[in-house]
Amino acid sequence: MLATELKTGTVFKMNGFPYLVIKYEHIKVGRGSANVKLRIRNIITGQVMDKGCVSTEKFEDADVFRKNAQYLYKDNNYIFMDPDSFEQFNISDQLLGDSAKFLQEGQNVQVQYFEGSPISIDLPITMVFEITYTEPGYKGNTVTNTFKDATINTGAVVKVPTFIKIGDKVKIDTRDGSYISKA
Repeated sequence: MLATELKTGTVFKMNGFPYLVIKYEHIKVGRGSANVKLRIRNIITGQVMDKGCVSTEKFEDADVFRKNAQYLYKDNNYIFMDPDSFEQFNISDQLLGDSAKFLQEGQNVQVQYFEGSPISIDLPITMVFEITYTEPGYKGNTVTNTFKDATINTGAVVKVPTFIKIGDKVKIDTRDGSYISKA
């Protein structure tokens, strides 16, 4: 594919790695040829970089697809199951990164594959968790938005308002681990 076809959200292959186009900018100067400025993210490593190229430069199309899966349990790696074929496969801690701390047994996720191998998962943007431990909130701490640490049922620690107590269910944004509301 040509550089002018790399619009925002397109996935292409460069140096053997899949890249996602975050930002696309087409620049045409007076007499010169058109240039394309890209902000791209390596899907496997997460590295973000800027790349400039001429509009006639060619890139390889990446073989990236998504498929539904169900999280089963954690052994040495995280074990998932394909709900159609019931085939089990594992994904390592390094590939999952921060999203691993929000995985709950039996949860459905989307697994992203590159050349037939799983490289990452997409969690729902918001999920409901139960608070398993938190310090009690004290009566005088309600002047401003004050937050305290709380442990959720997956073992992750998130910041919640002081009125949340053990046993409460809360809605959390899985992209950054921020508190949204009580559930």
